[in-house]
This record gives sequence, C-alpha cells and structure tokens, in this order.
Amino acid sequence: MTMPANHRSDTTLVSSRIGLGTWSIGGSMWGGTDHADAVKTIRAALEAGITLIDTAPAYGFGRAEELVGRAVAEHGARERVVIATKAGLAWRAGALYRDASPGRIASDVEHSLRRLKTDYIDIYQLHWPDPRVPLERTAAAMRTLYERGTVRAIGISNASPQEIRTFRTVAPVHVVQAPYNLFERGIERDVLPYVERQGLSVMAAGALCRGLLSGRMRPDTTFSGDDLRQADPKFQPRRYRQYLRAVAALDRFAHDRYGKTVLALALRWLLDRGISIVLWGARKPEQLAPIDEVFGWRLDREAREDIDRLLKATVTDPVGSDFMAPPARPTAAA
Repeated sequence: MTMPANHRSDTTLVSSRIGLGTWSIGGSMWGGTDHADAVKTIRAALEAGITLIDTAPAYGFGRAEELVGRAVAEHGARERVVIATKAGLAWRAGALYRDASPGRIASDVEHSLRRLKTDYIDIYQLHWPDPRVPLERTAAAMRTLYERGTVRAIGISNASPQEIRTFRTVAPVHVVQAPYNLFERGIERDVLPYVERQGLSVMAAGALCRGLLSGRMRPDTTFSGDDLRQADPKFQPRRYRQYLRAVAALDRFAHDRYGKTVLALALRWLLDRGISIVLWGARKPEQLAPIDEVFGWRLDREAREDIDRLLKATVTDPVGSDFMAPPARPTAAA
C-alpha cells in the first residue's frame, strides 16, 4: 500500500496508495461539519494505515488545515505522515477566487505551516492555475520553497498538459492532482496520457464523486446550507436519476462478480487504472470502515470493459466536474 511520490525524481517521499481527502471536513461547501468527528476521522485514517492527508487552505477557509494539524499532533509520529496541502486560492466575503501570485504563495505557506502545526509540508500543490499570473512566476515561488526545504515535493492540481509543461520549465513537478472517478474521466483525454509518459505520479481527487459512489445516496437525499451538491449538475433531477441507476448497476456488478460494494469497486477501479494515490473523502470514522474491502483483489481487463458498457448504458447524459472551477481574481483585487 505504499509507493514513491515520483518514480523518476530525487524525491523519496513514500505514502499509502489511499489518502484521506479533507475538503468535506472543512465544512464550507459541504453543509458544515462536526469538528470532534473530523479529528476522530483523521486519526482513524492514520490508525488504519492511511499515511497521506490531503488538505488546502480553501477547505473551510483554513478550518480543514487546523483540524489536520490538531489530529496529527494528537496522533504523533509526524515524520510518518505525508501532509499534502495547496496554495493559490484566496477568498473574500466567503467567495473563493484564484490568486497564485508569488506574494500569495509566500503568505499561504506561512499560514498553512501555522495551522498544520508543522515546520515543513510534504507535498505543496498549486490548487488552480491563475490566468492573471504567468505560471512561470508561480512555479518560481514554489521552487524557492522546495530549495529551502520548506516543502519536500511540488504538485500541481487542475491543470492541463500545457500548463504542467510550462510549470516544469521553472520548477519540478512530483505529483499531479485532478478529479478522477468512474463518472468523471475527462483527464483520460489528455492529462493522464501526458503524466504517464512523463512518469509523474497522479493523485485522484473525488474518488467517490462527492458521495455518489458511496452507495448511500437515495432519490430523496437532500442537501442543505452551502452544500455544493446543490449546484452540481449530477445531483439535478434528470441526471441524478441516471447516476443513481448507474450506482445501483455497479453495486450489483460488484456483489455478483466479487462480493464487494460499489464503494470498494470505485476505489479498486482507480488503483487498477494505475493511479498512484486515491483520495477518499470522509467526515466520520465509520465511513472509513470498508477500507479492507479495497485490497486483496483486482479488476481484470474484461471487468473494466464490462463496467464501461454498463456506464454507457445507464448514464446517457454525462457531465464532468467543471462547475467546481473558481473564478479568477476580481479586477479590484488584481
């Protein structure tokens, strides 16, 4: 369950292949969260052998990082935990926008170190490329942090192959993070072939597609407050019915073929696709209980082809994750 952060770099970072994603733990855009449960969940993940925790300042406007810092401090053995966080998103009046300026990078890393209660970050990722800042400037700022030892590896998230190439002319890239799951496969067109050719590691975000692939969603499931699923096209009535039918079909397939759940199938599918690190979002310790179901079996080529046919037959109007992209900086903030 371990692999290097990058097969071909001088970075010797090693992590579990399943990582804990903490976007929902931050509460913002997820209808709130229980802080005590969040800390218990992070500690439960570490105790279950998950050694990579992925977070970001934007997750709850710093709250997720604070909870990660608290949980890791309580757990101890910081040197055995891989903390991945991000930079390049700012917020005003609760609204996120992109700011990957060198000044913002420098500010972000100091705030993240304080919230995470650490003096170094294992993987530091550009959260989103900023159209108002040349990528070379952002990369130079992150390279400086890498050369100082403040960060041990550099990642880039939500980027095109051209953006990754541009970034790499100035700084190394050890990890590429992107949304990827059974329902959202846009990176198969360009990003995945590129990173595979370059030997870069891939961190798949949203492995359960915002809970759809957990098997817990029902036709009458509702989302309240600021939950982003209220704006997610997949959760709107017409498409939602299609996706729920697909989940039910995948669950039957997993049970009949392997005696597994759709959740285990969704994670196993990513691992057998060769994804380096699969991020599993959870807010309660019991949500991590099925972790043992993910290991000890594999999907062969025939099974993967059967899954593709099943999805094509059930999801006739697929949609990706583009709705989550934050805007560029407001002109007044530029």
